[in-house]
Amino acid sequence: MKITHGHGFHYNEEERRERQNPEEILSSIGLQEGVVFMDIGCNDGFFTIPAAKIVGDRGKIYAADIDEDSLKRLKEKAEKEGLKNIHSETKEAESVIFCKGCADIIFYGTVLHDFRDPIRVLKNASEMLAPHGKLVNLDWKKIPTKMGPPLSIRLSEEEVTSMMKEAGLRVVETKNLSGDFYIVTAVLE
Repeated sequence: MKITHGHGFHYNEEERRERQNPEEILSSIGLQEGVVFMDIGCNDGFFTIPAAKIVGDRGKIYAADIDEDSLKRLKEKAEKEGLKNIHSETKEAESVIFCKGCADIIFYGTVLHDFRDPIRVLKNASEMLAPHGKLVNLDWKKIPTKMGPPLSIRLSEEEVTSMMKEAGLRVVETKNLSGDFYIVTAVLE
């Protein structure tokens, strides 16, 4: 299935899986059974569906995307898999606050650069994070790559770290993920 982002970049889910294994990535960030996980800018559930399987019936998934058609595909996938632990809403990331202090992990999967106001999005995350929770941003490196969004809209690890600090978060880890991606993890200040 081919997905289009707002800036015109297309990806094929099977090809994406070769570069980003969602189960491995989610496991590496500490996702486990019983966790409250939020996927903001979830598209049609590339990370949401595997996350729902990992957290199980004791966990809860909150998913948001601005594209209603993407969320319809997410709901169809969830029904096909028999997943009942996903709550999704069609919303701009800048207005998403599912709950206060309830999220164990808030995840942005290669979307932070797409948001109109990333600082507002990160401030909302600060409100939703549980005291022990963490925010995880997986994104494209700001270097030329064979594919991916335009270099001009990508955010470097340093830019993301600065935005997180401005939003009241403290970066606890930055790590390389293959040649094209990085992960920045932050917690409440």
